[in-house]
Amino acid sequence: MKYYIIAGEASGDLHGSNLMKGIYAEDRSADIRFWGGDLMSEVYSGHGHQPENDGGTCGGGLVRHYRDGAIMGFWEVLTHAGKLLGNVRFCKQDIRSWHPDVVILIDYPGFNFRIAEFAHKEGLKTFYYIAPKVWASREGRIRKLKAYVDRLYIVFPFEIPYFKDKGVKAEYLGNPLVDSIDGSKAMNETRQEFLERTGLEDRPIIALLAGSRKGEIGTMMPVLTEFAARIKALPEYSDYQFVLAGAPARTMEDYSGYISKADRKYGKTGIRVIFGETQSIVRHSEAAVVNSGTASLETVLLGTPQVVGYICNRLTYLIAKHIVKIRYISLGNLIVDRPAFRELIQDECNAANLVAEVRALIEDREYRSKMLGEYSAIREALGGSGASRAVAASMIKALH
Repeated sequence: MKYYIIAGEASGDLHGSNLMKGIYAEDRSADIRFWGGDLMSEVYSGHGHQPENDGGTCGGGLVRHYRDGAIMGFWEVLTHAGKLLGNVRFCKQDIRSWHPDVVILIDYPGFNFRIAEFAHKEGLKTFYYIAPKVWASREGRIRKLKAYVDRLYIVFPFEIPYFKDKGVKAEYLGNPLVDSIDGSKAMNETRQEFLERTGLEDRPIIALLAGSRKGEIGTMMPVLTEFAARIKALPEYSDYQFVLAGAPARTMEDYSGYISKADRKYGKTGIRVIFGETQSIVRHSEAAVVNSGTASLETVLLGTPQVVGYICNRLTYLIAKHIVKIRYISLGNLIVDRPAFRELIQDECNAANLVAEVRALIEDREYRSKMLGEYSAIREALGGSGASRAVAASMIKALH
């Protein structure tokens, strides 16, 4: 069968890659064409295919990389509307030309709802994997889920009663991050192996995750560099290393300017940027400062104490304050419906607050232990392993 999968950002690429593994395991003749990133391309090439094609419609492969369109925030979407609509038009033409057996949409609602409506009108089976966060804002999109989506697959246990109450039939088969983390290099290596591979010294590490989008990096890097400078100036932290996990599809140029500016302003910060090692960096760190998103839930499953920091465009923030209905922005906190770890949002996300919180994570053993206990509760709530293959099997069964 022919599967057309659309993932529009780094987290979707991760979930899409695991789903593709499940599809290939359940359907040996699967032909997959996709919008995604390096992880999905790696799975595709691992099954004897070229990692990407020339953009034509002759077969499967990568159509567009998510780095060319990942945008988040009301203001940001407004200012990039022309590019987004151009991508939508291209995607519709590509789907019509290739005519898949199913279109599988992964999160990324601003783009994917337009494609869902189109695919439905074209008479194509349409599955949505990783539900749009309608429980947080824009609940009116539920009408579109009912109208255009044949099957909805959810990945958080708190979504089960929510969608049931809204009259939306949704299937929960576990969270794919559990498999992704448990089978990762990070969870199956020694600290010494990690240090040798990355060239880091055997000194304590504080992990820095600035987000995957350019906008997030632009707002978080000035705060993270000042945080690193401040905490490094403390005698008891002079031996610590600050390792920034370079996001997929980003380059050193996305970070180097901010680090150089901080070095000139505060003195040498000692921040080291490493790509392709995010999970290992977090796993082998004493604490992590994490831009909210899938990364914060990964940090939970990796078992590293964290503080979440998030800053967005001020107009986006003011709009969000009026329409977002949830008490927390981090998935881990939402899952247990309490603050398992602290969230510093907008003006609260500053260097002084980050220093205080990271010091508490490292120095207060009781505080640290309580957080790790909350991590266990989050993991238990997510359920067991095998989610990606179970979802793939369910999708394939629905297509027969």
